[in-house]
Amino acid sequence: MEWERVWPALVGGLMIGAASAGLLALTAKTAGISGILDGILRREKGELGWKGAFVLGLIVGGIGLVFMLPENVATQALRPLPLMALAGLLVGFGTRLGGGCTSGHGVCGIGRLSKRSILGTVTFIAVGALTVVVARALEGGA
Repeated sequence: MEWERVWPALVGGLMIGAASAGLLALTAKTAGISGILDGILRREKGELGWKGAFVLGLIVGGIGLVFMLPENVATQALRPLPLMALAGLLVGFGTRLGGGCTSGHGVCGIGRLSKRSILGTVTFIAVGALTVVVARALEGGA
């Protein structure tokens, strides 16, 4: 295993875990991105400040990555735009159907030993793996 390839993921994972644990400990809120974004779009009273700051931090972090480590950012789409849009819609549908996303269930829910989150995360991973198998078969094994 090459340390140069592992350490960024390790540090990133530790940062996500620490931020999620901090949010839970300080506010009793779960760092589920889909729920946070939903709250912003629905303009939840008393929630807009921290939720807006959370999403702004994600955006600023992404922009910072472009400038600090541009080699880690894709410069062109890996798939055609209509396919990417459809994939995004399906992810959004799955998020609503599952009552949350991988950040809320996978990072926060599993840490709290939530049976619902464990089942949700196993389902996300299984459906994702199945999707890759089906997509590769449709592309001719690429």
